[in-house]
Amino acid sequence: MENKLNIIIENCPQNHKCPAVSICPVGALSQRDFDAPTVDYSKCIRCGKCSNFCPKKALVLNK
Repeated sequence: MENKLNIIIENCPQNHKCPAVSICPVGALSQRDFDAPTVDYSKCIRCGKCSNFCPKKALVLNK
């Protein structure tokens, strides 16, 4: 079974630019205004860098 990155909206404060967006090595995360980030699953390589970086644990890499 393949890993999947999930966004836990309830954990995301949505009051700032998400710092994890710039951590993604393939540009799979994007953010509109201060909304929770979204994932482009066609780009995501499931490396876990963003989920490890997110201090609020709003980005979770499920196995």
